[in-house]
Amino acid sequence: MTDARIITGNQAAAVAARLCDVQVIAAYPITPQSQLAEILSQFVESGQLRAEYVRVEGEHSAMTVCIGASTVGARVFTATSANGLLYMHEQLHWAAGSRLPIVMCCVNRGVGAPWSIFNDQQDSLAQRDTGWIQIYCRDNQEILDTVIQAYRIAETVYAPVMVCYDGFVLSHTMMPVVSPAPAAVRKFLPPYRPHTILDAANPLTLNSVLLPNRRPDAEGTLCDGYMEMRWKLQNALDRAPEVIREVNRSFAEAFGRDHGGMLWTHRTEDAEVILSGMGSLAAEATVAADALREEGIRAGVVGIRVYRPFPAKEAVEAFRGAKAIVLFEKSISYGYEGGLCSDLKAAFYGSGILAPIHDHVAGLGGRDVKARELVEAVKSSLARIQAGERDLKTTWLNCATE
Repeated sequence: MTDARIITGNQAAAVAARLCDVQVIAAYPITPQSQLAEILSQFVESGQLRAEYVRVEGEHSAMTVCIGASTVGARVFTATSANGLLYMHEQLHWAAGSRLPIVMCCVNRGVGAPWSIFNDQQDSLAQRDTGWIQIYCRDNQEILDTVIQAYRIAETVYAPVMVCYDGFVLSHTMMPVVSPAPAAVRKFLPPYRPHTILDAANPLTLNSVLLPNRRPDAEGTLCDGYMEMRWKLQNALDRAPEVIREVNRSFAEAFGRDHGGMLWTHRTEDAEVILSGMGSLAAEATVAADALREEGIRAGVVGIRVYRPFPAKEAVEAFRGAKAIVLFEKSISYGYEGGLCSDLKAAFYGSGILAPIHDHVAGLGGRDVKARELVEAVKSSLARIQAGERDLKTTWLNCATE
């Protein structure tokens, strides 16, 4: 039996973790993620979730607890935001390098300094090269469903997954959410089978110091060096898109909700201008695209759901018919442009897609972004393109740049 309620994004994530029967939760509060940790503590205290709830002194320790618990075979969960995620940075590399299927929610928030408790996506985008799969959610239903999918993805490819959703915009906003029956989730998500083998009778050293080249162990077995281990992680993420698509298909068959796998589209069949972004900003772009169509501009949206591994193949197909591409990003790669813009340009290289691309940085530090403002930004971009302007430098939307 399903359960339909009006809940926040943080509640949706907590319910999903409970449905996944997580066994160890590492908790440290940071706005706007704190509510998620508090709800999980209530689930454990009330007996609704049988798990070890570990209160730690900081985010570095939170990820350390997850690494240790996952290594010994437990299904683990944690969540963080902003500078807390940055504090985990060393251990993010360690979790991915250890090939541990940890699932963590990143409730996106602006990074200090200066301090902000409000939303953008600079925190998670700054961690894109740590070896974690990154999935961005557009609403609270997708948060719940993605956390469930994330465990099956992580435990198939043995790589950690970061489920990202916008702080306050989603974390504290209430929306209708359908929770699947626990028995149905258990059928969809089999028990975690750890790849690490811990045997008191046969003690091993895990993640020992590796030398540059392959070397035989004490028994004469030729073992990988550091570079081979890095290749295996890259190979796992190269294979991940197939797994992500299959998990999404299986989830849609089991629960009737399809979130698009690597990316999703809105009215792109005949679109001449395509808007794109990630998370709630991409969802807002669908409203803008509908408004543009009412004015006779054939607009559509491609929402990037999975940012790492990057959906290069899917993006080429989704954007192929566009005559103009307008991007909206809640982050900036300082000294260049938005990371999504750079990655799409790289994906399009050699594909025959020559549509001009205009990048807009929007909504940093929680600055509101309205659909009508996206409409005006698209019109401005189209006017510049139609005027023959080719050097379309990144625009900062609603920012006093003088």
